[in-house]
Amino acid sequence: LTMELSEKGGVENNGFVHNEAFEDQETGTSSQEEMPKTCSLAVDPVAVEETVLKPYAGMPKQVLLKFSSQARYRVTREVLFWLIIAGSVALVCATIAIIALSPKCLDWWQASPIYQIYPRSFKDSNMDGNGDLKGIQEKLDHITYLNIKTVWITSFFKSPLKDLGYGAEDFYDIDPIFGSMRDFENLISAIHDKGLKVIMDLIPNHTSDKHQWFQLSRNRTGKYTDYYIWQDCMQAAGSVIPPNNWVSVFGNSSWQFDEVRKQCYFHQFGKEQPDLNFRNPDVQQEIHDIIKFWLGKGVDGFSFGTVKYLLEAKHLRDEPPVNKSQNGVTITAYSQLYHDYTTTQVGLHDIIRSFRHTMNEFSREPGRYRFMGSDDDEKEDIEATMMYYGTPFIQEADFPFNFNLINMKDLSGNSIFEAVDLWMKNMPAGKWPNWAVGSPNAARISTRIGKEYVNVMNMLLLTLPGTPVTYYGEEIGMENIASENVSEEHVNSGPVIATLPEKSPMQWDGKVNAGFTEGNSSWLPVNSDYQSANVEIQRTWSNSTLSLYRALTLLRNNELAMNRGWMCYIWNDSNVFVYVRELDGLDTVFMMVLNFGQESTVELKAIVPNLPSEAVVRLSTHSSNTGKVIMTQLITVEMGEGLVLEYKTAKPVHTMEAFQGKCFVAEKACYSKALNLLYKNC
Repeated sequence: LTMELSEKGGVENNGFVHNEAFEDQETGTSSQEEMPKTCSLAVDPVAVEETVLKPYAGMPKQVLLKFSSQARYRVTREVLFWLIIAGSVALVCATIAIIALSPKCLDWWQASPIYQIYPRSFKDSNMDGNGDLKGIQEKLDHITYLNIKTVWITSFFKSPLKDLGYGAEDFYDIDPIFGSMRDFENLISAIHDKGLKVIMDLIPNHTSDKHQWFQLSRNRTGKYTDYYIWQDCMQAAGSVIPPNNWVSVFGNSSWQFDEVRKQCYFHQFGKEQPDLNFRNPDVQQEIHDIIKFWLGKGVDGFSFGTVKYLLEAKHLRDEPPVNKSQNGVTITAYSQLYHDYTTTQVGLHDIIRSFRHTMNEFSREPGRYRFMGSDDDEKEDIEATMMYYGTPFIQEADFPFNFNLINMKDLSGNSIFEAVDLWMKNMPAGKWPNWAVGSPNAARISTRIGKEYVNVMNMLLLTLPGTPVTYYGEEIGMENIASENVSEEHVNSGPVIATLPEKSPMQWDGKVNAGFTEGNSSWLPVNSDYQSANVEIQRTWSNSTLSLYRALTLLRNNELAMNRGWMCYIWNDSNVFVYVRELDGLDTVFMMVLNFGQESTVELKAIVPNLPSEAVVRLSTHSSNTGKVIMTQLITVEMGEGLVLEYKTAKPVHTMEAFQGKCFVAEKACYSKALNLLYKNC
């Protein structure tokens, strides 16, 4: 075998290396073709064959293919291929299994407490003595300091401020007392920039008599003629005889004669707040358009108020009196009638479902679910309240707001238990509870039940399952202002004066007007206790109401058992209410021992089998007790004292036979220590 080699290039393969010498030589040659000289060399054929068959880096494709069919390379390749396929399938299956077994994540309206703000009393930014939207924006850091992520702003529509602004003159505008639409848009942006959500009030039942719709209706203009509920009235001896005996919530007849239209219009509340006619499809469409407008502005949810009043019976029969022997002429109070024909009529829930449907149109974007609450207090009729949750197949409100803890007539361990149990045992399966201990229409905790119970009520609120709602100022233990400091000069409507003392300005610091305004005065007087009950000073006290409130929200946010676990009743009597929070898969249990009466001792070891003999005080209304280890055989709690005890056990209460029927869970989940994740099929 011979091999011909070029004298010029030899056998070296320079690949694509730039060879300047070679290039110059080529350029300098003449056009006459130079024939390479060759020589013959003797080469061993076996050596050549071995060189060709031995793999080397950078082999061309033709050479590589000669080796790919060899068993040692083919088998290795196939094993790696199938390992990759098997690994990919296993990864996909594991992902599907985790998704299938994982419980639904808590939504934003479940994961955080809600902070309710009455805007006129929160913070004044322009020194006119009235709180406003800019003032709320200035104080958003206070919301985040409380570990709260949801803000609920009560009504701020343009209004004559009858009934404190709940009769809107224009549903598409901001009342000038609170600022402008630009102020609102800036507030929404600031709220979202801080990772917060915002809920607003919407009262669809009625408008102000100054509303353009009412002005057009009283003049019988086009489609607006039947936007309100009009009926002919009889006149006798210079007085108007209403169509029936229906009485308004504020008292006296719910019919008002209109001199322009020469008919009576119906109003469930004040005469300046005529009821809309929700049997008119055009009226319903108007409300849907309003909902879309504000959702388009970036609002994250609504609290729909007074919805049980949306429909009235068409037959207009007299409502039955509570006292059948009472002369009908003397019936002037709302409580003197059974309101069978003016509340919760057939078709009401169809309207509410339609609101939900409209809101769902804006919930399709990931992470932008729009919350819907209904703010109707049925008081004695818990079944009617639960209907606002909807059915297992048709959703209405995410929850109706729960005022059981506000409506209690007497405070005791038993009454607290009854208020909690009433909601939990009637709530439809799979629904989410909520709790409130204050509102714009109820006396503050300090005034209603006493200062000594403020901390224990906040502890109850923030350790029960579900979403807690805090009315501004309750986190520092604000009290009502004295009633004698309130008069009709503070509001344009007499019947609502009774609800003003709980709307006094927020107490931010110890300066003049409690830091609420830099003006000379505020729309309502500041409470005289503002020197000690204010945000600034309580932030510096480790044993303050504010410090405890913040510690409780932190505990709720950080502990799985507290934000989505089981609740089991342990004990209740005239003084004490005891319950636990626990989660399947976690050996840590939290036990709340709350005293709503006089000093009391509880023998917990005798009540709960397998209860450890010791527990750690995770939080206490007396901050000096936090972190202590106490014996569970006998636990003594003082009047108004509350303890959050933490202990470990392999036998949680909800698995014990003795407590079956006393345990509840919403959004059930189980914890896996091995995988450090939650799953739902326990």
